[in-house]
Amino acid sequence: MKNKELKNRDLEVLWHPCTQMKDHETLPLIPIKKAYGVYLEDFEENKYIDAVSSWWVNIFGHTNKYINSKIKEQLDTLEHVILAGFTHEQVIRLSERLVKLTPKGLDKCFYADNGSSAVEVALKMSYHANLNDGKNKPLFVSLTNSYHGETIGALSVGDVELYKDTYKPLLIQSIQTPVPKDMSIEAAREAADAFEKLCQERSDEISAIILEPLIQGAGYMHMYHPEFLVFVRDICNRYDVHLIADEVMVGFGRTGELFACDVAGISPDFIVLSKGLTGGYLPLSVVLTSNEIYMKFYCDYNEYKAFLHSHSYTGNALACAAANATLDIFENENIIEKNRVLSEHMSRRLQEFETLENVASIRQTGMVCAVELKGYTTEDRIGLKVYDYGLKNGVLLRPLGHVVYFMPPYILTQEECDKMFDIALEAVKSL
Repeated sequence: MKNKELKNRDLEVLWHPCTQMKDHETLPLIPIKKAYGVYLEDFEENKYIDAVSSWWVNIFGHTNKYINSKIKEQLDTLEHVILAGFTHEQVIRLSERLVKLTPKGLDKCFYADNGSSAVEVALKMSYHANLNDGKNKPLFVSLTNSYHGETIGALSVGDVELYKDTYKPLLIQSIQTPVPKDMSIEAAREAADAFEKLCQERSDEISAIILEPLIQGAGYMHMYHPEFLVFVRDICNRYDVHLIADEVMVGFGRTGELFACDVAGISPDFIVLSKGLTGGYLPLSVVLTSNEIYMKFYCDYNEYKAFLHSHSYTGNALACAAANATLDIFENENIIEKNRVLSEHMSRRLQEFETLENVASIRQTGMVCAVELKGYTTEDRIGLKVYDYGLKNGVLLRPLGHVVYFMPPYILTQEECDKMFDIALEAVKSL
């Protein structure tokens, strides 16, 4: 079987995400036959370094032998069971571990299937907890330039103009407060002051602020100083506003610590996790919150204060087995320290972009690097050109508009890292 045959079959029946399908009249669609380590391999034995971790999910490589073995082991025992009125060992063990690993005060786990769904859980839980306290606070605050997913609630608290304009009649109430404009502490203070002013005026209406700590992923990898999180945590405490940390992308080692909130030393009221949670294997997400929030729903049935949310595959046993295997690797292989060594090498390579005439800026937080280009319009489709160049040279790069970024699996060798940067550098120079 060849790439062309599968591509033609695909285009007859599939509608791909985040894709203008007409592009595939000229842009090759790549059928993948197998994957291993940081490599994807197509049906003609072309190999591609997965520099974007297959949409930021894969952290320990494709077909990781240890994670494979744990999923296979679980498959012979229990594949899934309803989590209402039932439980199983994998989800209990995973929850115990997450409570210990996440910032202090996050005591209870509520599971969903993906990041957007988990954001919906956190929003509803925050609003409902306030309602059970006799406070009607229908507003949510998010940062400018933010993105939290594409279900209706998650989309509502994002700030992607195209999405919001298209689906505006469907969205819930939200307002934006400025994200720090750069990575300086001065910018962090300025943005925090704006949020505090908003709270002074409307905190009696605001249920929560939701933010991605340190890095706005789909917001062109915009990065800001950790002190902003410290400021926001203090403001939320003083104005009775919940803090929701969306760590779907930044969690599990991407920022230099296990969780981005750890970098700032703060504990949110809710933390949302997905993507790397299962090592990139299976859909699973979780919202952790405090016992204090949990007890606002704990009552006799006839009080009707129970949390109203469920998914068919909540706490799926196979996904939980993958997540437990992923945490085993973190626990046994000193991953965070290894990441720091690799991120230093990435930093050295990143500097090579800084002097190029078409580069506006470079930035890095932990295992995430970004190169912002300048001098192009949206119509130039620079990101598409970089993507195409990368594929032709064995590297999967998938820029966000005019921002070329690197978010590889943690098992990347320095040699593979160098090829990833070499090809990206060539691509940018060729524009």
